[in-house]
Amino acid sequence: MNDLCADIGYKSINHVGEQLCGDHVDIVEQGDGSSVIVLADGLGSGVKASILSTLTSKIISTMLAEGLPIEECVSAIAATLPVCSVRGVAYSTFTIIHLLDNETAELIQYDNPQIILIRNEKNYEYPRTEMNIDGKKIYKSVIKLQENDIFIAMSDGCPHAGIGMSYNFGWLREDIAAFMETMSVAGYTAKTLSTILIDEVNRLYGGKPGDDATACIVRIRKRVPMNMLFGPPSNRDDCNRMMSLFFSKEGKHIVCGGTTSSIAAKYLNKPLVPTLSFERSDVPPIAEIEGVDLVTEGVITVNKVVEYARDYLESNALYEEWSMHRDGASLIARLLFEEATDINFYVGRAVNPAHQNPDLPINFNIKMNLVEELSACLKKMGKRIKVSYF
Repeated sequence: MNDLCADIGYKSINHVGEQLCGDHVDIVEQGDGSSVIVLADGLGSGVKASILSTLTSKIISTMLAEGLPIEECVSAIAATLPVCSVRGVAYSTFTIIHLLDNETAELIQYDNPQIILIRNEKNYEYPRTEMNIDGKKIYKSVIKLQENDIFIAMSDGCPHAGIGMSYNFGWLREDIAAFMETMSVAGYTAKTLSTILIDEVNRLYGGKPGDDATACIVRIRKRVPMNMLFGPPSNRDDCNRMMSLFFSKEGKHIVCGGTTSSIAAKYLNKPLVPTLSFERSDVPPIAEIEGVDLVTEGVITVNKVVEYARDYLESNALYEEWSMHRDGASLIARLLFEEATDINFYVGRAVNPAHQNPDLPINFNIKMNLVEELSACLKKMGKRIKVSYF
């Protein structure tokens, strides 16, 4: 087992006038380091396409996750997908990325645009083997993974963007690859890369997509640990034990909360230096302690991070907000969403007397709920999470 991991993100836009997307992405984890990612594109758009693509992706991902050979899975699904008598194409096409122990990627592609692989910041032409399963042409590739590999799977709504508008023949695969090469340099997450790609597709459609368009991106990266301390322990005698465990962990250290940061400063025997400069009105200012990577206020700041996490998992519309600002919530979001892969939470159960004011919308349960929701969101982002309570 190596120290690589997969960062997976995707985004879709619907055909203009449709409420449902005819594309569907399904991700099934197979234990540590192995996962199955399926992008299916149902014929046409709307409800029928949505049902077909959902069924296709669910069936394939479930069968693969249960250990059936890829050929058998593809044969089963290919045999069940009829061909449209009018258009002469299958009712649902699919792309499979099967990651094995974060060492190898098996690509299976049926009638979707060919996966783009960005390696060393350049488009990498990988070998493909053509297979014929039940009369259907399937392409298979087996690729040894390298750090910073970026796999870009798409539905055909992406290369069709701009037909008759920006381009005569749409946004060609080599043009998409060149566009993503420039984006690969910045170290964006898979979710952000998929957002950038789909936003450009939407722009080429003039904001009125002529087809459902989905981009699913898998970015191979090394594991990066991160540690976050939130709240003092319920028993004062546990302060030193909590701090000792927190600071002994490798990786960056984030301390949230006024009392918590005072305890951390005392433990490190370093001064707590507040900045007192408000980056924005709705997030309290940050502070500094030598030996701590980031010091912020507690509940209000973490609540903002949870808001960003919810949005990140959906439309990612607030990306420009937290990616640019220097307030505590934005800095935490960048560290947790973009940098960290393994996050250790150290959560104190002490009740803050200041939060017992009935006029304040903050209480102990809200603090615990914030930790639970943030942990759940980060798990959906593919992070490894461990929460320790004191």
